[in-house]
Amino acid sequence: MKKSILLIGLGRFGRHMAQKLQDLHHQVLAIDSDEEKVNAALDYVTNAQIGDATSPKFLASLGVRDFDLCVVAIADDFEASLEITALLKELGARQILVQAKKDLHVKLLQKVGADQIIYPEKQMAAWAAVCCSDEDVFDYVQLTPDHSIMEISVPDSWVGKTLAQLDIRKKYRVNILGIKQNDILDSLPQPDHVFTENQTMLVLGENKDVQRLLKL
Repeated sequence: MKKSILLIGLGRFGRHMAQKLQDLHHQVLAIDSDEEKVNAALDYVTNAQIGDATSPKFLASLGVRDFDLCVVAIADDFEASLEITALLKELGARQILVQAKKDLHVKLLQKVGADQIIYPEKQMAAWAAVCCSDEDVFDYVQLTPDHSIMEISVPDSWVGKTLAQLDIRKKYRVNILGIKQNDILDSLPQPDHVFTENQTMLVLGENKDVQRLLKL
């Protein structure tokens, strides 16, 4: 579903997010105090304005309540980020997503009204730690502290066997969401799918159960 999004801040994070939102066909109004950044963003947002988002008058003029999501992407200036988040809350923003750089910032942003907080450096560090800790892990998405989706190698002992033969959900307590080979993904593979060499699989389950698979 197409959404209307107010994006405040056109640094690296804000710029990349704006470009992806455009790819997803959302309507984006981007705000930044830097004229050069605003002009550059006109190629990949619905509209862009030069302005100081810490100004209550300017922020109110944008019609904050009309947006499905408000994004505050100025983590390098935490004081401004905190102030803008509080103002958005006061103005009745429906949903506020904020970029953060420190654990303390996360706690303070939550207190002033942030609904969702993105902590890119910490999240990327966690991803890298998991993927680099085992050569058979290719990607990782944490869903809860105890549950994840991982892209892992197909165990050698599974090659030549079908999903049904292996009875994976019952024996290993995980779900196979997809099978990938040569960058082609077979989502939700059928029970008669036969595993072959050089395949990876997307596995959903408790971390301890996925770790068991990595030891096969």
